[in-house]
Amino acid sequence: MTSFQKLALATTGVTYLLIFVGGLVRASGAGLGCPDWPRCFGAWIPPASADHLPAGFDPSQFNATLMWTEYLNRLLGVIVGLLIFATVLSAWRHHRHTPRILWSTLVAFLLVGFQGWLGGVVVEEELAPWIVTVHLIVALIIVSLLLYATVYAFFVEKPPTPRDVRRGLAWSTLGLMLLTLGQVTLGAQVRGRVDEALTQGTPRPNALATVGAFDLWHRDVAVIVLGLTLVVTFTVLKRHSHELALVRAAKTTSALVVLQIVVGISMAYGSLTPAAQVAHLTASSLILGAETVLFLLARWLPSVVSGQWLVISDQ
Repeated sequence: MTSFQKLALATTGVTYLLIFVGGLVRASGAGLGCPDWPRCFGAWIPPASADHLPAGFDPSQFNATLMWTEYLNRLLGVIVGLLIFATVLSAWRHHRHTPRILWSTLVAFLLVGFQGWLGGVVVEEELAPWIVTVHLIVALIIVSLLLYATVYAFFVEKPPTPRDVRRGLAWSTLGLMLLTLGQVTLGAQVRGRVDEALTQGTPRPNALATVGAFDLWHRDVAVIVLGLTLVVTFTVLKRHSHELALVRAAKTTSALVVLQIVVGISMAYGSLTPAAQVAHLTASSLILGAETVLFLLARWLPSVVSGQWLVISDQ
């Protein structure tokens, strides 16, 4: 692999790690472990104990475990920002004449700055569900842009052209991506209302029952996502079984969706354990990533017949 491909893959992987850690922060209730932004209790390095808090901070707010969980999440966010900046520089150096790579990485970097500002709003709004949802959606858009640049980098030596034979598959997958993004938005709203119920003292096993219509919509859309995923996967297996990259991407997407639904059922009919909540969020981000890869491969992967590349003349 080229240096850009390695860097882009590493950056994408660490960004997924940040989404996972963000889920841990929320599940552990550490979102306000540092009650201010961008500092933590007024300092760049968190205080060692409540006795070291600056004036103006309530010692009852201090919880060392929650504070360090949130602080490390912020540090990882800085690392991701630096990695994306390095990816932009590498894109400028090696692919400045390839707009799909240069602009997608640049937009991802700009969105990281916006995401940092949103982090401050999240703290200021004390984890209001609407802003937490926006924060999550922006993170998913960033990782999708990185995937876009990363996948295209493997085709850049011979610029790909969309294949008409896969046009239906590509459009179906794009629709699935948008539907999944909507499902994630609904899920974030459900999660926000669950957190509010828990804060008000509702027992964890009963918290989901307080959500109302959002929970019903979330379940209905989950069924639709599963159905469309199976349709897309069946299409790949029936019409494109000779293209192993498409088959693997489709099977991975289906497996993740099924796993997600299993975790969702365990949460709905069991207790809303923090581990299940983190798994549910992580699976959501991985599903959208797998769908993105499948869509890009459907668009750009050279056609093959019986294991040989099919050369399609533009004349």
